[in-house]
Amino acid sequence: MSTTESDSEDAITRDEINGVAPTPESGPTGETKGKRNAFAELMTPKLTKPPRAPATTTLSSTRGPLTGGLRTRDGLGAYTADPASFPSSRVIYHNESFVAINDLYPKAALHTLLLPRSPRSRLHPFDAFEDPAFLPSVRAETAVLRRLAAKELQRRYGRFSEQDRRREAVLNGEAELDADADGLPDGRDWDRELLVGVHAHPSMNDLHVHVLSRDMASECMRHRKHYQSFNTPFLVDIDDFPLAADDPRRHPGRAGYLNQDLRCWRCGRNFGNQFKKLKEHLAEEFEAWKRQ
Repeated sequence: MSTTESDSEDAITRDEINGVAPTPESGPTGETKGKRNAFAELMTPKLTKPPRAPATTTLSSTRGPLTGGLRTRDGLGAYTADPASFPSSRVIYHNESFVAINDLYPKAALHTLLLPRSPRSRLHPFDAFEDPAFLPSVRAETAVLRRLAAKELQRRYGRFSEQDRRREAVLNGEAELDADADGLPDGRDWDRELLVGVHAHPSMNDLHVHVLSRDMASECMRHRKHYQSFNTPFLVDIDDFPLAADDPRRHPGRAGYLNQDLRCWRCGRNFGNQFKKLKEHLAEEFEAWKRQ
């Protein structure tokens, strides 16, 4: 397969593979470009970045125009090779074993990636996760990023949420507890608003785990395959590994996940092949989702 062309099973476009597609105007964390990045600020003080590796002619000659990283399907490798060379708006945190980044082309209001720094990362995730030591380590670090993502969703949208407002009102003395209440009202469980997994047919060569909000509200959600790759079994939950030998998700093309009817993730409405109408509907559902 070409390193630059997309194929029928890819979940992203050729321009996204090459790092030349337009990036969102709002910036990688949902903030207006140029404003403080609260998500990155939450993480950055807790970790010490190693000294930046000296630039080399070889590395710079392979850098893409937007990613600052390796071109084509190897683009994610730049983040694991030298995470300190990227701004905090892109790299959320890194340690010896993992790098967490904001997706350059987010398909939801919040879309992060966890990149293992391991030789196993060059394997297909179905093969890499057969390793009884590697899989638990990825799961453990995914849980770290997942907690951070849930906190970020609460920071951004908690003020809109009816569930969070009820709890905050009691905490602030603005409302009384119900007489028969056992304790404070439950706030919104933002962890349940996340999708966590890998694509059955990864478009990039370096293993990466998606941790994203389920709203699908993003200007980078431009094609039906973008949507289907996160709303069908094409996205394999990290907790489902290792997969059985006969699991149909091992053959996503044969299963036809990307070609199924488009259905709203929230209400289940069937839009058939009408992606534009689904996209308009998702904008309405996003507002309702925030208010839950």
